[in-house]
Amino acid sequence: RLQGDWSSDVCSSDLQTLTSMPDSRTGKNIRYQMADAGLSAFSVFFMQDPSFLSHQKAMADRKGRSNVESLFGTHEVPSDNQIRSLLDDVPPHHLFSMFDAGLQLLKDTDQLKTFRSFKDELLMPLDGTEYFKSTQIHCPNCSHRKLKSGKTQYFHSVVTPVLACPGREHVIPLIPEFVVPQDGHDKQDCEVAAAKRWLTQYGKRYQDLRITILGDDLYCHQPLCQLILAQQFNFILTCLPESHKTLYEHLAGIDLPTVIRQQWTGKVLHTYTYRYLNQVPLKDGDDALLVNWCELTITDPKGKQRYRNAFATHHLISDKTVEAIVAAGRARWKVENENNNTLKTKGYNLEHNFGHGQQHLAACLATLNILALLFHTLLDLCDAKYRLLRAHLPSRKTFFDDLRALTRYSNSQYEVFALKLATKVQCSEGKNKAFSHFLLPEIWGL
Repeated sequence: RLQGDWSSDVCSSDLQTLTSMPDSRTGKNIRYQMADAGLSAFSVFFMQDPSFLSHQKAMADRKGRSNVESLFGTHEVPSDNQIRSLLDDVPPHHLFSMFDAGLQLLKDTDQLKTFRSFKDELLMPLDGTEYFKSTQIHCPNCSHRKLKSGKTQYFHSVVTPVLACPGREHVIPLIPEFVVPQDGHDKQDCEVAAAKRWLTQYGKRYQDLRITILGDDLYCHQPLCQLILAQQFNFILTCLPESHKTLYEHLAGIDLPTVIRQQWTGKVLHTYTYRYLNQVPLKDGDDALLVNWCELTITDPKGKQRYRNAFATHHLISDKTVEAIVAAGRARWKVENENNNTLKTKGYNLEHNFGHGQQHLAACLATLNILALLFHTLLDLCDAKYRLLRAHLPSRKTFFDDLRALTRYSNSQYEVFALKLATKVQCSEGKNKAFSHFLLPEIWGL
C-alpha cells in the first residue's frame, strides 16, 4: 500500500482485479483466497526476491506474515506450491486491467504528457522476448524448436509493448501479448502473429493517445503496416536492404535529399548524415503500400562508420523533420534495454523458472513480474518519497536488499532498523529529515 492520494485508486483497482481471478477449486478446500495467491506472488517480484521458496518462508514466520499483510494487503500467506497451484488456472488476461489502472494514473498526474515525442505523439516500441526454455519441462502452451543436438527445446515468449521517449530512462510497460498455440491454427504461433493480435484487440483502446508504433525489421512488412494504419496509428520501423529489395532498387540512382549535422560526443565530433525519400513502394506489385524512407549514417573524424540504420514510416519526411523521425525510430531499442533486459538482468529474474505449471502459470507469473516493473516505474514518476530514497540508494540491488529486510522486522525492531538504514545515507540535514520521515513505519503501513 503506497503513500499518496494517487495510490488508493490504483491499489483498490488492483485488489479488485486479483479478487476476481477465476477460482477452479471445488468443495471446502478454499482456505486461501485467490487474491492472497496473487498478492503473495506479486510480492516476490515487487521485492525482487530471487527465490520464490525463500521469500515465502520469510513471509510465513510471524514477523514476515504481519509485515506482508500490511504492505500488500494479504489475509493469509500461502506456500509457494499452493500459489503455483492456484495461479496455474488463471489466464494472464485476468490481470491486464492493472496495466490500464497504471496508465490512467499517468494520465491523471500529467506524467504521460512528458513522454510525448515527435509531432506530440507517444512512441510505442514492440518487441518479443523469451522468458522460459527447457528440454525437459513443458506444457501445452509451450512453443518448441529442434536443437542441433537433435533434442527438442520448449520455450515461452511474449511481445512486450511499452511507451518510450528519446532521452527518458523510464519506459511504461503495457499489456503484453503471449506467444501461445492458437485454436484452429496448425502453424506454430510467432512474434509477428502475436503483434497482430495485440493491435487488433487493443488498438481501439489506445487510439486517442496518438501512437507511433516502433519495431525492428521483422515488423516492417505490408500486412502489419496496413494493420497499424487501420488502427489509426503511425509507424517508424527498421527497414533493411536484405528484406526490402524492391524498395532499395527504387532508391538506386536517385539523388536523395540529404541533411548533414555535426554532433559533439564529449570527446570527438561525429558527422550525422541523413538521407530520405517519400513515397517509395514497400514491396513489389501494383498494390504496394507507399512509405517514406530515411537513413542515418554516423561517422567519426577519420570517416569510419560508427552507426547506420534505415527506417520506413508513414510520417512525411523533410529536411526539418528527418532528424526527429530518426531519433524516434532509434528509441525502439528502449523496449529491449529499459524493459526486457531490465526484467532479465536487473533483479526481476524474468528468465528464472519461478514455476511452469501445466496451463497458465508461466504466463501469469511473467505478467505479475512485468507489473512489478510497472509499479516501480509509477513510484519513480509519481511518488516523491520513493524518488528521494532511490536518489540516496541509487544501486537497485542495495535498495531492494534493504527493502526485503523490512519484512524481517517487527514494528518495534523496524524503528531501530530504519535509523541504521538512514545513517547509511550521506545527505544534508534537511534532506535527512525527509529521508528519515520516509522510513517511519506509518509511511509503509507497519
